[in-house]
Amino acid sequence: MTPPDSGGINGRFRSWWVAIPLESVGPLRFGMTMDEAASAQSEAYELRRFQAEPYFPEIVGIELGSRPAEPALYEYFDKSGRLFCIAADAVRGPVITLDGMELTGGNPAELERWLFDVSGSMGGGLRYGPRANPGIDGLGLVLRVQDTADGLLVRPVVVGRDWADRCTDDWEGAIPECEWVGCLWPDPRVPGRAKVWPTVGEMPSWAGRWSPPF
Repeated sequence: MTPPDSGGINGRFRSWWVAIPLESVGPLRFGMTMDEAASAQSEAYELRRFQAEPYFPEIVGIELGSRPAEPALYEYFDKSGRLFCIAADAVRGPVITLDGMELTGGNPAELERWLFDVSGSMGGGLRYGPRANPGIDGLGLVLRVQDTADGLLVRPVVVGRDWADRCTDDWEGAIPECEWVGCLWPDPRVPGRAKVWPTVGEMPSWAGRWSPPF
């Protein structure tokens, strides 16, 4: 394990990870066990583990970083212990690239246009989930936004082949519930739209049973 200031997933120099749709992201291959994923990122510290789903306690999330209280990457494992989903922190996470485009920390409007442009040639059409997050099921890719000191920036969420079906659908897809909580994708066409979910006063079905980990 390298010292905290030597680089790694969120050290002084951010890593650049190439996404191969449905197969891998950087050193992480979908279907890896927890031990295999840990070995693939020997420079990363495991900051904590948490229950990623309110109704499926067997879905485990692992938060990684190179310093305490500075998470950079989230890994999600299914009930069989296989890696099925990865999300990168918009500020400290590895810069995930797809077809030469930088996803992590990108401008939401620019990346939404890029998704539209590539949707015909890469993995099928652009889709929007019930809460308007854009993505392409055929790439196993959903773009979320994260509130940062520089405003809303993109937090890419990527899944493997076995979990890509309807991944853009936050009701029926495989992406864990915790990844849908928080800032909503900005839509200038609907100026009065809520900016976060759950909204103030809203009671989701898991209220009182489970708390989002971040």
